[in-house]
Amino acid sequence: MSSTVNRLGVVGAGQMGNGIAHVAAIAGMSVTIVDAQPAVLERAKGVIEQNMARQVKRGLLDEADKAGAKSRIALAGDLKALSDCDVVIEAVTEDEKVKVAIYKQLCPLLKPGAIVCSNTSSISITRLASATDRPARFMGMHFMNPVPVMKLVELIRGLATDDATFATVTELAKRMGKIGTVSEDFPAFIVNRVLLPMINEAVYVLYEGVGTVDSIDTSMKLGANHPMGPLELADFIGLDTCLSIMQVLYDGLADSKYRPCPLMVKYVEAGWLGRKVGRGFYDYSGETPVPTR
Repeated sequence: MSSTVNRLGVVGAGQMGNGIAHVAAIAGMSVTIVDAQPAVLERAKGVIEQNMARQVKRGLLDEADKAGAKSRIALAGDLKALSDCDVVIEAVTEDEKVKVAIYKQLCPLLKPGAIVCSNTSSISITRLASATDRPARFMGMHFMNPVPVMKLVELIRGLATDDATFATVTELAKRMGKIGTVSEDFPAFIVNRVLLPMINEAVYVLYEGVGTVDSIDTSMKLGANHPMGPLELADFIGLDTCLSIMQVLYDGLADSKYRPCPLMVKYVEAGWLGRKVGRGFYDYSGETPVPTR
C-alpha cells in the first residue's frame, strides 16, 4: 500500500535536481533542495524561475500556481535539512563513489520510514541500496532531461525493494505528472541501454570517417525522423555522462559491442564535454553551433 508524500528532498541542484524540484513543487509538495555549492543553489533558483515563467507564457501554468510552487521550494547547504522528508531523491553526478558517500551521510539523518531514490541513469540499484541502511526502502527513479518537459520516469526496483516502497514511488511519479515505465535492474535500464549504444555508434561513424558531424546528425534527423542528431544529443547529455554510461554497460555486460569509442574518450579527456562547457562535437561560442570536426 502506498503512502502520501508531503515533503520531498532533492540532493543535487544541477539540471536534473532543479527539474525534479520544479515538478514536485507544482504538484503541491514541499521541496527542499540540498547542494554543498551555494553558487549551484543560486543558479538552480534562477533556472526554476525561468522555466516556470516559460510555462506561464505557454499557458501551462497560471501566475498564482507559479507563486505557490515557488513558495514551496526551500534551498539548503546541509543534508540535515532533509531530516523530516518522506522521500529523498538523489540527483548528483553519475559516479557511484560520490553517490555512496552521500548515502552514508544522508541515511543517519532521515526518519526511519523515509524512502531514498536515486536518479541514476545506469548504475545498479541493488548495489547502491546495499550501501544504505534501508535497502527495502530504496529504488531507482530515473527522470529524463529536461524534467519539466519530458513525461517519462523509469522506475527500477533493487533486489531488496519492498512492495510498499514501489507503490509509494509509483504514485509519486504519477502525482508529478509523469508516466512511469518499470525496468529491471540491469545496466543502463531501458532508455540508455538502447540510446547510448546508438550515440556511441554515431561517434564510431565519425571516428572512422564514414561521415562528418553535420552529415551524421542530418542523416539521423531526416532519415530516422529523430528530433535531434545523435552527436548533438551527446553534447546535450554531456560527453562525460555518455562515456560513464557506456563504461557501465561495457563493465556490467562484458560485451565488446559496448566498448566506448576512443574518440569519445579523447573528447572527454580534452574537457570537451558538450553544451555545458560550450564545446563538444559542436562549438557553442557563436550564435549557431559549429561542428568541431
